[in-house]
Amino acid sequence: MRARQLLDRFHDCARDRGYTLDAAQEHAAARLAELGAELTALFGGRPRGVYLWGPVGRGKSWLADTFFDLVPLRRKRRVHFHEFFRELHTRISAHLHEPGAVEQAVAELTGNCRLLHFDEFHLHDVGDAMLVLRLLESLRARGVVLLVTSNYPPSGLLPNPLYHDHFLPGIALVEASMDVVEVAGPRDYRRTPAGAPRSVFETGVWCSPGTDAQLAALGLARPSGWVALPVNGREVRARAARDAVVWFDFADLCERPTSTRDYLVLAERYRTWVLDRVPPLATRDREARQRFANVVDVLVDRDVRLVLVGEADLLAGDAQALDRARTASRLALLQRPGRENRFRLDGVSI
Repeated sequence: MRARQLLDRFHDCARDRGYTLDAAQEHAAARLAELGAELTALFGGRPRGVYLWGPVGRGKSWLADTFFDLVPLRRKRRVHFHEFFRELHTRISAHLHEPGAVEQAVAELTGNCRLLHFDEFHLHDVGDAMLVLRLLESLRARGVVLLVTSNYPPSGLLPNPLYHDHFLPGIALVEASMDVVEVAGPRDYRRTPAGAPRSVFETGVWCSPGTDAQLAALGLARPSGWVALPVNGREVRARAARDAVVWFDFADLCERPTSTRDYLVLAERYRTWVLDRVPPLATRDREARQRFANVVDVLVDRDVRLVLVGEADLLAGDAQALDRARTASRLALLQRPGRENRFRLDGVSI
């Protein structure tokens, strides 16, 4: 496929959604079109991957997903970075006492994949960063071309100054194997009125401040007990769970040692989440704030409905929090009480 053909298809897809690519998106689409031509050329070496980064809501995921759908390759895989990490940990554990456990796990996950698309690539944990370095080395050795989206430039990965130097070899590897393309147009498209919800997540509700009367108006009453949900070999505490609906208090989900892998399992099991008693995040520690951001990431990626019960300004005063801008942009997609949005939990209509 020629680059010009692929770029024309980008324009067609944008037009079908009712908008025109802005200058930053046009530049990124042109580079992706070149990558598509390189990947589908009859002869040629391994092309450089593409690392798309920029502020939230600028269309990075749409550009990458559109390219992924358009490029006529069979040996390709698209995966949210959280999900890939969960699978990677599981496979490494299965080979833990064997030599080359990481390489074996990567081989099982990628197979003969030629193009691997990571969405929402970010690093905040030094242990994860060291594993990502091994992952990048293994993928490069296997000849896998990477397409990555991120809110961070490569130099901004693992931003904690206490640990940042540990990942400098990973940053160098990213920059050596991928073209870094900034997508930073002036418009946050997630905040653009879109009429009817475009996803299940957007049918969710942000109820603030979350009084009993407000919940009752939504047909919702706080459960009085709690249940223990088996997840990844241990238990996660919830207020209630029935059929495809689960109800958590913020303290149980974000202030206890839960993980992104837990949220991924729970998102497969429960398609509607109520997250209650969410406090102003600035009053909570760094780990709790990061877990909250990870919960929102997983629910958006898995397209799960969220009923968020907490203050309208729960992100206020937390300007330095990791991933705050992405979280704020995603929470802005939630509806406010007053619109019809009903489902069932323990016999109660929500």
